[in-house]
Amino acid sequence: MNKKYSFSEKFRYFFENTLSAGTSALIGWLAVLSFGVVLITGAIVALTGISPEGSEPLNFVEGAWQSLMRTMDAGTIGGDSGWSFRLIMFVVTIGGIFIFSALIGILTSGLEQKMEQLRKGRSKVLETNHTLILGWSSKIFPIISELIIANSNQKKPRIVIMADKDKVEMEDEIGSKNFDLQHTKIICRTGSPLDLNDLKVVNPNGAKSIIILSPEEHNADTFVIKSVLALTNNPERRSLPYHIVAEIENLANMEAATLVGGNEAVYIHSSDLIARVTAQTCRQSGLSIVYTELLDFGGDEIYFKNEKSLAGQSFKNAIFAYNSSSIIGLMNETGNVTLNPAMDTVLTANDQIIAIAEDDDKIKLSGLSNFNIKNELISSLTKKSEAIEKTLILGWNEKGPAIIQELENYVAVGSEILIMAENKEIADEIIELRKTIKKQTIQFKLGNTTDRKTLNEINISTYNYIIILCYPEMDIQEADAKTLIALLHIRNICDLTGTNPSIVSEMLDIKNRELAEVTKADDFIISDKLTSLMISQLSENKNLKKVFEYLFSAEGSEIYLKPVSNYVKSGEKTNFYTILESASIKNEVAFGYKIESKSDDASAQYGVVVNPDKLKEIVFSPEDKIIVLAED
Repeated sequence: MNKKYSFSEKFRYFFENTLSAGTSALIGWLAVLSFGVVLITGAIVALTGISPEGSEPLNFVEGAWQSLMRTMDAGTIGGDSGWSFRLIMFVVTIGGIFIFSALIGILTSGLEQKMEQLRKGRSKVLETNHTLILGWSSKIFPIISELIIANSNQKKPRIVIMADKDKVEMEDEIGSKNFDLQHTKIICRTGSPLDLNDLKVVNPNGAKSIIILSPEEHNADTFVIKSVLALTNNPERRSLPYHIVAEIENLANMEAATLVGGNEAVYIHSSDLIARVTAQTCRQSGLSIVYTELLDFGGDEIYFKNEKSLAGQSFKNAIFAYNSSSIIGLMNETGNVTLNPAMDTVLTANDQIIAIAEDDDKIKLSGLSNFNIKNELISSLTKKSEAIEKTLILGWNEKGPAIIQELENYVAVGSEILIMAENKEIADEIIELRKTIKKQTIQFKLGNTTDRKTLNEINISTYNYIIILCYPEMDIQEADAKTLIALLHIRNICDLTGTNPSIVSEMLDIKNRELAEVTKADDFIISDKLTSLMISQLSENKNLKKVFEYLFSAEGSEIYLKPVSNYVKSGEKTNFYTILESASIKNEVAFGYKIESKSDDASAQYGVVVNPDKLKEIVFSPEDKIIVLAED
């Protein structure tokens, strides 16, 4: 049965619906009410003939005008005469005060709402060719720092950030870091990377690259995969492939992420990256500095370049063809990367050289034919036989198993590992780990890693390598403080016993590195910084992923710091071309060196020099190292 609604019910329904339109609807209703009062008053004045004393009767138009003036300005009534006219205009003035007071309130409220929307960053970004960062974590600050440096030679560079965080808070946090923005502009917007409507605001279709940050919470990989899916499956997406860089924490999620991202996304497995660097660095002091130098934009980086004039020449000729760049490998026309290929490999016209250089425009052929190689200084290779090694791991987190697995690729059979940590729950994890480890025996000891008595009991002086890991359940500053105390105790024990094991420590906050350097640990692995550096590099060139995978893999050539005596005689002046020649005889590529006397000098990059001037002469000490790409 159809119910008939009254006029008042219908009007109320209509009125409430119009109010949902917001401020404009309210202003419209006030305008209708105001003109209604004016027109009714004009009609009353015209019909009754009421007018000010001594004046002729007013017509409708004049009456309406007089009413409008008193509606807009309450002071006008002060000049009226005649009580009948005054009474009518008094009512009109009271209505005007009510209407305009409400109008002012509505305008103020509407303006505040609009300002709040603008403050939250909901307006559409009109930038193109920008770097888009989706999400927010502590990694965003080193990424911004690196992108600013990378953009220094770009025209009008822009970084656009969208996160489920207040726009002003994001801007304040970025501002507190005092970045030297140069000519880079940073634009923040509030929104969810999972919301297709929010994504429209930051114009992903116009971005040159998109970085998706893993949030600092559980199930972070789910957020990353959904964000990639929102981009790649967006019905309004661009036809050209995206350039997406994202971080995956759990290796088990990599397959799903790859299916979602296809060839448009490259992923970094951060825990695996840090584990590999930690394992390799503990065996080679200074290696983390080399990686940092290659990954940041502040010094020398890795570039690709097609040099057609080298077609038909050998790889050995290519590495000698540049003075201000170091050639480390090749990428063929199908995209396959080989680092340190055989020296007699012949380059084709479509091959790209992989070079370490200050900038891509610095990769220039030197034109030299005389390299002033001092053959009399070249020494033959002296390879040490494999020896049983002992590794001590203090603390434990998710990187522990990966570090041990990586060490398995380098140590001799019969090597030992002792894990000492405060949480007994990891005992079951270690039992499972033993099943996959063949060359090393693993022991576990429950103990406080900062207790001097406990550290004395495990006889630290007998270990070749010491790795200190942070506890994930602790506050960042508390975890770093615990690491610092353990480092101080270990270094003091080593000084008292006259031993010098290689000590590598994981730090969570880069600001704590300077404080920790008093412990004279060989290297510090700053997890977030290394991951951020790699993300920044891949956002500029996704082909670098192939280079990094090659470098961090135990197969093929890797970076080694080998004794200078393997290449040239120490104590004699020599140039780097001589070292390059000596290394090439061993089918290795030399691209830097480490001066041991400066290993504690932060201003001198801890003695590490990557991509040196090959003509400059230098005198090496017996303790110095040459940085090479080699099979072993």
